Parts: sequence; C-alpha cells; structure tokens
Amino acid sequence: MSTAFYCVLVASLLPILWTGVAKFSGPGFNNFKPRDFQASLSGWRQRAHWAHLNSFEALPPFAAAVIIAHLLGGARPIIDQLALAWVGFRLLYGIFYLTNSATLRSIMWFLATVCWIYMYFA
Repeated sequence: MSTAFYCVLVASLLPILWTGVAKFSGPGFNNFKPRDFQASLSGWRQRAHWAHLNSFEALPPFAAAVIIAHLLGGARPIIDQLALAWVGFRLLYGIFYLTNSATLRSIMWFLATVCWIYMYFA
C-alpha cells in the first residue's frame, strides 16, 4: 500500500483527534448529550470542535484525489509527497485553529487544498 493511502487513514483520524481535544480537555463532557455539550463550548475548545467539523469536510476531496491519482497512473512518489504535505498542513491547520491564528490557519487550508488539486495532474 502506498504512503498516500496511509495518509488517507491518518486524514480519517484527524476529526477524532480534534474532537478528543474538545471533549476531554476540560470538565463537563456529557456523553448522553454530546451535541448539547459541543454547542456549549467556548474559546479554544470550541475552535477544536470547529477543526473537527472542518476535518470531515476536507477528507472527501483529499481521499478522492489520492484514489483518482492512483487510478490514473500518476507518479507515485509525487502523490505520496503531496499526501504527506496535505497531512502536515492539516495538522498545522488544526493547531492554528486552536491558537486562534486565523491568517496562518487560512494559509494552511489553502496549501492543503493545492496539494489535493495538484494530485490530479501528478
């Protein structure tokens, strides 16, 4: 299995990482009403929840790009490098979300988006 496919696995786990930060970093988590709990979050814990939601939104185009690039016979080393870069940018995206660094977060979002778009041409 290629490195890029492992990156899809990591990308699938990113939402779990960010929701774990939101839920288990402080008191009050209620597993009987998790959506009510998440709606009541504020500050960096709320931003961790937002990073969780955005990670779900970013996953489908990335996973599709990896699969399509492989099906089209793209250069595997380039696809792998782009996938690794995507994961790195998305991790930084989440960190910058938590630290409320909006400009850096947006730059990471843009760079990650460029990675999956470029996969179609690799």
